[in-house]
Amino acid sequence: MGIGTVGSPKYLIDNDLRGRVKLRIDGQIKTGRDVIIGALLGAEEFGLGTSLMVAEGCVMARQCHLNTCPVGVATQDERLREKFPGQPEHVIRYLIFLAQDVRRWLADLGYRHLDDIIGRVDFIKPKIPADHYKAKFVDIGYIIEKPDMTKPIRCVQEKNDPPKKSFDEEILKDILPYIERQENYAGFYVIKNTYRSVGARIAHEIVKRYGDKGLRLSKIELNFRGTGGQSFGAFCVPGLNLILTGDANDYVGKGMTGGIIVIKPPKEFRGKPHENVIMGNTCLYGATGGQLFASGIAGERFAVRNSGATAVVEGAGDHCCEYMTNGTVMVLGRTGVNFGAGMTGGVAYVYDPEGRMENNINSSYVFVDELDSEDVEEVKRLLTKHKGYTDSEIASYILANVDEEINNFVKISPVEIKKPAAETDEAKPEEKR
Repeated sequence: MGIGTVGSPKYLIDNDLRGRVKLRIDGQIKTGRDVIIGALLGAEEFGLGTSLMVAEGCVMARQCHLNTCPVGVATQDERLREKFPGQPEHVIRYLIFLAQDVRRWLADLGYRHLDDIIGRVDFIKPKIPADHYKAKFVDIGYIIEKPDMTKPIRCVQEKNDPPKKSFDEEILKDILPYIERQENYAGFYVIKNTYRSVGARIAHEIVKRYGDKGLRLSKIELNFRGTGGQSFGAFCVPGLNLILTGDANDYVGKGMTGGIIVIKPPKEFRGKPHENVIMGNTCLYGATGGQLFASGIAGERFAVRNSGATAVVEGAGDHCCEYMTNGTVMVLGRTGVNFGAGMTGGVAYVYDPEGRMENNINSSYVFVDELDSEDVEEVKRLLTKHKGYTDSEIASYILANVDEEINNFVKISPVEIKKPAAETDEAKPEEKR
């Protein structure tokens, strides 16, 4: 929990909750003094960003979003990545220096352990400029008021165990022997939205035994009915197929590297799936492989940072394919605005009979391209698979009229693919000379 989310740890202390949670602070933490101040304010954990980036070679060029980082930190360009100067030892040395600086400040305060000063806001003396016209409006008295020392002012409870075992643990009782013997398994389960990260522990058990390649000799198929909680299918791996009849919350398929995730409405659903939301925001976040088929609309930021997964949905909110670097996404319906912001790789196909995509894309990063013969075959292949997995109405309609409807598809490509050709054209006159 970040300190900013509660305003002040004093609220937690006053309600006798402080001993049950750990607080984390981040933002401009660079020196030992910054860590000490954070600890005095009540932080037990510290997030470092900029300082570690600089330690490993970042020069703060402020062009991370352009894929032109001059030192190869924030770019997918192989030529620029070759310039990356960072070494693990650079970060290690910085963190050792930071720890030594913290020890020096602790010694000056007369303490040996950081735990001894956590929450001691009474050690902080504010320095507010008296000559500033806004100074009279600043009142931090509540923040630095000495806490009630009869109650815990830092976390003293090692962990806060859930009241019962996770849903994955219940499933593992059934399937673990099949995973160990690499045998096929198919199971049916009822799922609730309070069951979070369903599939993540199962993926862990597979990877623990067979590595990132997953199950190569067998398949685990889990059929669910109901509403999947947050992060359904997170970190899915090859050989693991998750089929959900119902709907799901945010982060479906987060970090998945393989396998198949299918989400479809129940047969008794009376509406049109392609006009209704079937899963939440930020689905397929950071995926590097696998396939996702959803007969319905996805929320905002669908396929953000997708780096290799294939997905078919029937509509998406704003910022679809944001920061995408690889993979294939097909949207069989309307999308929100800012499509493809930060997208530097991969491809997206959008069914756009109304001609909206020209206005919905982020033209700084992507452009509306025409389909070639290979694209047409890929669209047909994905439509066929999507219909087979979800029995999609819209996919069935398009396939039944594919000769006409294929003209309503547009291809969204990153502007990055134009650069090599442009550079080649510029080089030709020089070669002639």
